[in-house]
Amino acid sequence: AIGGNALSPSGESASVANQFRHTRESLVPIVDLATQGWRIAIVHGNGPQGGDELLRNQVARDEVAQLPLGVQVAETAGWIGYMIPQSLHNALRSAGSERRVVTVVTQARVEPDDPALASPSKFIGRRLSPEAAEVLRAEGVVVEQDPRGNLRRRVPSPVPVEIIESDMVRELVFRGDIVIAAGGGGIPVYEDPSLGLEGVDAVVDKDRAAAILAREIGASILLILTDVDGVYEAWGTDQARRIPRLTMSEAARLLEGDALGAGSMRPKLEAAHHFLETGGDRALIAALDEGPMALLGEAGTTIESRG
Repeated sequence: AIGGNALSPSGESASVANQFRHTRESLVPIVDLATQGWRIAIVHGNGPQGGDELLRNQVARDEVAQLPLGVQVAETAGWIGYMIPQSLHNALRSAGSERRVVTVVTQARVEPDDPALASPSKFIGRRLSPEAAEVLRAEGVVVEQDPRGNLRRRVPSPVPVEIIESDMVRELVFRGDIVIAAGGGGIPVYEDPSLGLEGVDAVVDKDRAAAILAREIGASILLILTDVDGVYEAWGTDQARRIPRLTMSEAARLLEGDALGAGSMRPKLEAAHHFLETGGDRALIAALDEGPMALLGEAGTTIESRG
């Protein structure tokens, strides 16, 4: 699982050229794993890219019909699902590997009665002006201040229960192809009794989607690559320390308390714990460039199914 911020870091232009450059850089550890013979499925985030799509829709609202949020997730999954395969294909050929790379734009099924659908919790998109915020609020969009005091959209983020296309992903992975799937957490859908699958105006957490996909394709290891070199206790304090190894019970206790602090590490550890609960052997959380070292137990945080 690779974060969308790895492909479009804050503080610089989100041009396509810059995103391709960061994509190529982020795939170095993936190429190492591929040439070692690992079977690989890649899940990626889409936070910055999704935020830019929201802005494009907002700016062009008087000229073209706006796209529902789920369609924008699909759009960014295709966009990033083009950058990663092209970059990975070129890097593999340079490394002497003939392995194939394919993107499967996937749907993440959620429960229609998930309480999260009625309680928008996830901030998305760029900072809004007070005037733009008022316009969106008048249209029924939830806009609130984020922890930094910026006015931003807030949308539902239901828990995924199934990746619809996981059978196809599993077949491709076990054949030896490298598959990009559940991009942006997957396009959220629910099962309507008469219509079948229907879209939901929401977003799905990509780490939770990665855990579900890993379970459904029978993966033995879930490797979450991020911009932090592992799980920290007392994060943001002078007593912060990286935890090299956790048992499942230790991870559960950490999730119950406040030691993780605020931020994005909690859903990552929750995803790791869920993966192990449902049959996975090992989960790892590590810095983007330390994936292969984490697999050897020399970096990151390893969460084991035992204990």
